Amino acid sequence: EQLVESGGGSVQAGGSLRLSCAASGSSFALYTMAWFRQAPGKERRFVAAISWRGDSANYADSVKGRFTISRDNAKNTVYLEMNSLKPEDTAVYYCAATSYGSTWSENIYEYDYWGQGTQVTVSS
Repeated sequence: EQLVESGGGSVQAGGSLRLSCAASGSSFALYTMAWFRQAPGKERRFVAAISWRGDSANYADSVKGRFTISRDNAKNTVYLEMNSLKPEDTAVYYCAATSYGSTWSENIYEYDYWGQGTQVTVSS
């Protein structure tokens, strides 16, 4: 499964961005999908995950109420809508897929496939 992120960029604090992750292959609809982020000098951290049906989601406390994860299985795409962005949201954002995990899978080692990442920069 190949994952390709897009939609990153630079925005001022309080602004919004929408990230997309397009997957190739025929098994996308079977995977739990997630977003992680990695700031410079820090470890990669869980942001949000969504079930294969799209009916269940889990968020890191730091983004609850501001970020929304969604998916369109017909388009093999998962999205991350980011609102009320803060400078501390600045990071490279990665899309990930797991064939056996759940929306509660917050460890990077539970994910089989990763995208190349897209940079999000939030200025104050």
